[in-house]
Amino acid sequence: MTRYFAFLRAINVGGHVVRMEALRDLFTGLGFSGVETFIASGNVIFHAKSGKAADLEKRIEKQLESSLGYPVATFLRTDEELAAVSRRQPFDAAAVQSATAFCVGFLARPLEPAVHDTLMGLQTEIDDFHHDAREIYWLCKVRQSQSKITNGLLERKLKVPMTFRSITTVTKLAQRVA
Repeated sequence: MTRYFAFLRAINVGGHVVRMEALRDLFTGLGFSGVETFIASGNVIFHAKSGKAADLEKRIEKQLESSLGYPVATFLRTDEELAAVSRRQPFDAAAVQSATAFCVGFLARPLEPAVHDTLMGLQTEIDDFHHDAREIYWLCKVRQSQSKITNGLLERKLKVPMTFRSITTVTKLAQRVA
């Protein structure tokens, strides 16, 4: 059995409220075992007997839209993948220490080279980015509300679905692997 971490977009934001118990029930109803939620922002840990992650993502998305009435983009990572993401240090330690926000964006697929260039073109004195595989690392030197960068802007510019989590959340989830 493979343990997955699901990062769900649009859970408990923008007027969409989903109880974590209901979310766990939805995942259990899909035949997954060991289902847990982690904070009320759409992080689900579960075990699946088999299947490709992309197929599981589609199954989950279909069930969530059917049950909740709106689309919920789903991004899966295995234990090993999440551990690698949490260990990744794409920015200078001093920059991370002085930053106000350090987030990881989970992508549905790797960025094309031209889209990577678009991402790098969004860098400013307060927003720094790094892209690696299916993740974007975003370091913001001020509060995110003071930045011109938003999750929605990034999705529109890069034309790829994504959801962001703080590095603190990612690290705490990855520690569950150890």
